[in-house]
Amino acid sequence: MRTQLLVLTLFISALANTVQAKTSANEIREAATSFLEAFAATQAEKGYQVTFETGSIDSRISLAPCSAPLAVEFTGDPWKSDHPSVQVACSGERPWRMFVTTSVSINGPALVAARPLGRGERVTSGMLKTRSVVVNASRRGIITDANLVEGMVIRRPVNAGSAITPDLLEAPDAVSRGDHVIITARNGFFSVRSRGKALASASVGDQILVENLASSRTVRANVTAPGHVEIPM
Repeated sequence: MRTQLLVLTLFISALANTVQAKTSANEIREAATSFLEAFAATQAEKGYQVTFETGSIDSRISLAPCSAPLAVEFTGDPWKSDHPSVQVACSGERPWRMFVTTSVSINGPALVAARPLGRGERVTSGMLKTRSVVVNASRRGIITDANLVEGMVIRRPVNAGSAITPDLLEAPDAVSRGDHVIITARNGFFSVRSRGKALASASVGDQILVENLASSRTVRANVTAPGHVEIPM
């Protein structure tokens, strides 16, 4: 009888410990929420307002106990998605991990078009203004410094109030088709200059065909500055 009571007592004790030791859905939710609160606080110091919600977690979930603090991290870039997921993981003796869906909104200043902008227009400061936008709603990124885009060219029409994103801009042509240019043939410290005519339009860093006006030969050259191209010797 005593043996049976001892076995029953040990069984009940083990069962109780097992139930108590499980990692619950509430603990996982609290870990994810604490992580997002810390993220929001960090961004607030930089001038961004972050609001968030965690997705639902099945209350019946029951994972192995974790002997170490739960680790939480984004599985993607929260600045490029308003529904990033977070990974909650245990690195203890019985490691596990699970993913929690979230809804994250990051609001902050960004450059937008002050008026409708047409393709080919060169950007000036008067064409832009700053307003608060949902930064992570656009996967194309935002721009906050007008000095970085002044002088750039609009690639396609932009509506008034639309955020200015990097893909809407391109560098202006340093050389236009038909322009007379200076051709520099360089070999180490030695160089020779001649005059030529550009056979295409291009920006700095692009490669184009240029006609050497002295020899009438066509050469391939790199655009190095407005009105200047260079070929290796």
